[in-house]
Amino acid sequence: MAGDSYSDDASPKTFITQAELNKTQIPLAWRDFCAHLLPELNKCRRDNLFAPWKCEEERITWTKCQYDDYQRRMRKLDKRRAAREQELAAAAAADL
Repeated sequence: MAGDSYSDDASPKTFITQAELNKTQIPLAWRDFCAHLLPELNKCRRDNLFAPWKCEEERITWTKCQYDDYQRRMRKLDKRRAAREQELAAAAAADL
């Protein structure tokens, strides 16, 4: 996608350290590319007693980050699948 700030080939860099993740008690399951957005979102949620109409900007930012990361991973998977299909087609052609 043209608006992405990272390439498909490079592994995404994290913007938060393990110490910060431990300090803010982010669960291991949520420690992905977008984990740097969670401390701010969780703080906002706690400060506003988890009111769903509060913290919309933080939630939307985190959701967009998750979606962009998913799109990046799917493009990478599609490239791998296409390369694998080309290898199989070349091997089949060589066998004939």
